[in-house]
Amino acid sequence: MSDFTSVELLWLEKRIENRVRFGRPVSERIIDRHRRVLSFAPGSIFAFVRCTSNDFGAVLSRVDILRAPAPGQRYSTVPWVSPGGESLLRLSGWSKVERVLQLIDGMEALGIDPADAAPDYWHHVHNRLSVNEKPRPYTRARHQAWLHRRRLAP
Repeated sequence: MSDFTSVELLWLEKRIENRVRFGRPVSERIIDRHRRVLSFAPGSIFAFVRCTSNDFGAVLSRVDILRAPAPGQRYSTVPWVSPGGESLLRLSGWSKVERVLQLIDGMEALGIDPADAAPDYWHHVHNRLSVNEKPRPYTRARHQAWLHRRRLAP
């Protein structure tokens, strides 16, 4: 059993698209032209986006922002993710997924890697979007506060 968290990515044109929107994989294994597996070290944060369609349009749109668990830590199971991950955000429905992707784009526009953002922020986004409220934007000041807090933690 590996200490890494594996995410299987699948792309079937106009049917299934599983992709990682952000994160720092430590390895990549190509299975075939439609599938590959990314592995993440314990503690890594990544976004996993799943979209499924049929002849009539989108059937499923989901985004999970997960933290890869360390051996012995608790985790939630997520399809295509082995063994699973600590769920920081889990939303479904295209409008909510699109809003999360816009927030990620906003972070990157500030020069902040979303994988380095405060995990509490992803909880905040999940909670606000779950009840159709607008989440607070992630700012450089909030990010600096998170980096200082992380440095002071034992």
